[in-house]
Amino acid sequence: MKKLIIINGPNLNLLGTREPEIYGSLSFTEFLDELRAKYFDMSIDYFQSNIEGELIDKIQEAGFSYDGIILNAAAYTHTSVGIGDAVKAVESPVIEVHISNTFAREDFRHQSFISPNAKGVILGFGLQSYELAIQSFI
Repeated sequence: MKKLIIINGPNLNLLGTREPEIYGSLSFTEFLDELRAKYFDMSIDYFQSNIEGELIDKIQEAGFSYDGIILNAAAYTHTSVGIGDAVKAVESPVIEVHISNTFAREDFRHQSFISPNAKGVILGFGLQSYELAIQSFI
């Protein structure tokens, strides 16, 4: 059984209520239940934090024992050299995920400190971006 972890960054705990025109009206917990039911033959763990250091700690912790990491570092994608370095330092492949098309948003969102060290990047498909990332590990 493949063991994956989804790691979400700041403000993604507000999915379902935050800017539903961009992020939809489904909470991530509801969506995660759907993913786990659909991919019952995979172990899918989940972690969310609004704190940069906690995200780095979780990447380091998971990065040597999971078959893959699905990472939506949210706004830290564009600001955190530390998260980019953590992705580079671990053995587990990391798929960078974004719900929105970051290239259709503000200019500062066009840069990622994660992408250069990620196995791949999926963005702009709403919550389905996470499912596409799961499928990349099958």
